[in-house]
Amino acid sequence: MRIAVLADIHANLEALEAVLERISGLHVTGIVCLGDIVGYNANPNECVDLIKSNDITCVAGNHDVVASGIEDPVRFNQLARIAIGWTREHLTDVNRQFLEKLPRQQQIHDFMTFHGYIHDTDRYLFNADDARNNFQLLAGLAGHPWLGFFGHTHVKTVFADENGIKEAGPALEVSLSPATRYLINPGSVGQPRDLDPRASFLIYDADESRITFHRVEYDIQSCQEKILRAGLPTRLAERLVTAGLRGSL
Repeated sequence: MRIAVLADIHANLEALEAVLERISGLHVTGIVCLGDIVGYNANPNECVDLIKSNDITCVAGNHDVVASGIEDPVRFNQLARIAIGWTREHLTDVNRQFLEKLPRQQQIHDFMTFHGYIHDTDRYLFNADDARNNFQLLAGLAGHPWLGFFGHTHVKTVFADENGIKEAGPALEVSLSPATRYLINPGSVGQPRDLDPRASFLIYDADESRITFHRVEYDIQSCQEKILRAGLPTRLAERLVTAGLRGSL
């Protein structure tokens, strides 16, 4: 089994198309998305349509929840509120209903998928304390999954629960031990925040017990031009190049 894991697309059609093209040559058996299909960028409907047409299994991100109208953007900063207001105005009813029905967490095979914390879509999983809390939550779930994939931070990360919480370095490949539990973030497709503007995703190879991270070039300029034509804040276009700031909604 080889699963592609995506997160934080944020209505960036150019990035999503580039990632799906790369994945098409990697012989995967499925694709999962960890939420935030929409928000920030100018192609929410097209990105939701690609998720549906490619049969991608998805959980809800905080932007998906707010865009669908389930919650209001009370925790969002000004940029995010402006973008989600625009998104609400432009989403089709069909795609809004799709986002509304997304689960907050889902177990697939031997792993769990969620957006922020396992029990809180809005909360960031940044550091060892956050990881420790989520390992405890993971252990309490039915079936006791040993592997959790999360998004929300837009930064590729690997936490291992092995004689204390350990965070792996910037390796492109990580071998997994069946005796260890892991929490892994694939990075962001549509708005990376790790000072590398290329779209990010990972491949989980269950047969080889290995995670492989991938980065993909895409047409950033086209995405930026759409943001500006839509009347969205200029800062949203700029941060696609500057890679944003870690910790910003």
